[in-house]
Amino acid sequence: MAEDSRLVQGLRAYRLIAGMWIRSTMAYRASFVMTAVGNFAMTFLDFVTIALMFSQVDALGGYSLSEVAFLYGLSGVSFGIADLGIGSMDRLGRRVRDGTLDTLLVRPAPVLAQLAADRFALRRLGRLTQGALVLGYALATVHIAWTPAKLLLMPVMLVSGAGIFCAVFVAGAAFQFVAQDASEVQNAFTYGGTTLLQYPPTVFAKELVRGVTFVLPLAFVNWLPASFVLGRPYPLGLPEWTAFTPPLVAVACCALAGLAWRAGLRSYRSTGS
Repeated sequence: MAEDSRLVQGLRAYRLIAGMWIRSTMAYRASFVMTAVGNFAMTFLDFVTIALMFSQVDALGGYSLSEVAFLYGLSGVSFGIADLGIGSMDRLGRRVRDGTLDTLLVRPAPVLAQLAADRFALRRLGRLTQGALVLGYALATVHIAWTPAKLLLMPVMLVSGAGIFCAVFVAGAAFQFVAQDASEVQNAFTYGGTTLLQYPPTVFAKELVRGVTFVLPLAFVNWLPASFVLGRPYPLGLPEWTAFTPPLVAVACCALAGLAWRAGLRSYRSTGS
């Protein structure tokens, strides 16, 4: 009961803080539009780079442009949701160093909710929009034999992928309690992870694929469920049922990230700790 009350309190705090930053952003709408468009353009160049590769080759790791766009779109949308929601978590290291985290600790609201909503950046909608457009292009051009299971898996993998990326954001923030200047390390797993997933698993060494399957399970964001939807061989020869495990993996990742967050927060001893 107490946990439910704390969850409701956290969601309310998140909504209020995020709403405050959204109102602040909308006070300068021209600036918001320009930054959102800039964010869209920067991420769009990633897909342009992939498209340019296909001007020289017919397939990349055995995948066509439409299939790669499908992987790209799934990764982009899942990460875009997580980045929009809790992308501010990478600011924790700075707050630990300058002592401003203490101000969050004395407020009657969960620290995680406050930090996640801090400086809520609506401009990140540009990244999410770009990923959604690429996914739309992929769905319009790729050849998929649709079944009820595949249709059901589409929204499930997007929500589960966002949950996995959220867990990585939180775990990375927890790590910054120990290594206070580690935002770039965190970004290597968040922004670097989504870049990795934009390409087929067949272009990477098996050791790397094993790492992002069994150690940091980013493969469950798109590689495994997309293999089922596209009718492609599964990475590492995994069984077909693994395509339906992203929700379980997301729940497990979030639970572990929550434990890491609590451990990190308990270890905090104010500025200089």
